[in-house]
Amino acid sequence: MLDIQLLRTQIDTVAARLAGRGMQLDTAAFQALEDERKQLQTRTQELQARRNALSKQIGMLKGKGEDASGVMAEVAQLGDELKACEQNLPVLLERINAFLATLPNLPQEDVPLGVDETGNVEVRRWGVPRSFDFEVRDHVDLGAPLGLDFETGAKLSGSRFAFLRGPVARLHRALAQFMLDTHTREHGYTECYTPYIVNGSALFGTGQLPKFKEDLFWVLRGGDEEGLEQYLIPTAEITLTNSVREDVLALEALPIRMTAHSPCFRSEAGSGGRDVRGMIRQHQFDKVEMVQIVEPGKSNEALEQMVGHAEAILQKLELPYRVITLCTGDMGFSAAKTYDLEVWLPAQNTYREISSCSNCEAFQARRMQARFKNAQGKNELVHTLNGSGLAVGRTLVAVLENYQQADGSIVIPKVLVPYMGGIEVLEAPL
Repeated sequence: MLDIQLLRTQIDTVAARLAGRGMQLDTAAFQALEDERKQLQTRTQELQARRNALSKQIGMLKGKGEDASGVMAEVAQLGDELKACEQNLPVLLERINAFLATLPNLPQEDVPLGVDETGNVEVRRWGVPRSFDFEVRDHVDLGAPLGLDFETGAKLSGSRFAFLRGPVARLHRALAQFMLDTHTREHGYTECYTPYIVNGSALFGTGQLPKFKEDLFWVLRGGDEEGLEQYLIPTAEITLTNSVREDVLALEALPIRMTAHSPCFRSEAGSGGRDVRGMIRQHQFDKVEMVQIVEPGKSNEALEQMVGHAEAILQKLELPYRVITLCTGDMGFSAAKTYDLEVWLPAQNTYREISSCSNCEAFQARRMQARFKNAQGKNELVHTLNGSGLAVGRTLVAVLENYQQADGSIVIPKVLVPYMGGIEVLEAPL
């Protein structure tokens, strides 16, 4: 959530920066709410001051033995109006908060302007795409003999679900374990296991609610709490980041680095039929998530570090990729700056997103009231960052396609061989 003081003091600047994200800030609506708040608070203060003055007058009159009934009647009348003001103010503040909750984060000054992905800027590339002397197959055709089964997934759950068995299931598990081991042993993250179902307050904290409810899967919980609406997590960012919600952290506790392997559930409400073939865009997929909680002055440094951690996974797997900076029109709701990592997929002859790393600055922390004691002993909002390290299913796709051989077998990346029990080539079971 944006700092309301920014809107109160620099609304034109805020409007201009939001316009770069393709959002038109209704400044008149905000100003009307603010005018109403000021009038209500001013009137409340006037009534309180008047009541206090009259109460003193009543005491003086009674002390002199004089009639105070007229003044007491006025106090009673003031009390009714004051009560109404005190009841209306929280309602008005809720309306203001609801307005603020719909506003995305402000992009950092160095984020390139753009309306969509065409405005993204490539930063660097690593690796050279492999040349094949045979006809390249995509991961669907390569994976089918190895146990990648979309028909069973559809039978069980509908479209955009996959059922993995045998060799490909083992490779999927090996990738996740390799990512976790790398992040915990080499990058300083603490491994976590988190719930897959959360309350609405958690999703509000990280910015998915209220605006993006249609992108979520939600359930009505029965039993003793019948009617309680809960949600399947779209990413472990939700649970990891909210683990510090409403906390006041010690300065020496920062930075906090957490990682978790979890399934992710997304309705893909706005996908418009894109990537219906294969594992690129699924309703359920696995991801190893990275989250950092840091001091405000160190979040940009932490973002660069986090991108490096995601890159390390791709480099160890020897998968060609590129890093791009997302433009203002392509960033996520909570992000102030985002880098995407895109891996080379031979069958599509292009790079596709496999990781997204974002600095959310204080945007999520303000929604969560996640703070720390700064060097002056005052409470200050932390900065939060999140990144994929990596999306496991898309990494599986990249390994299958980049390491394919003419006979359909898959060479196992060297770094994964220990996780595969020494298997160096993945072949279809006889």
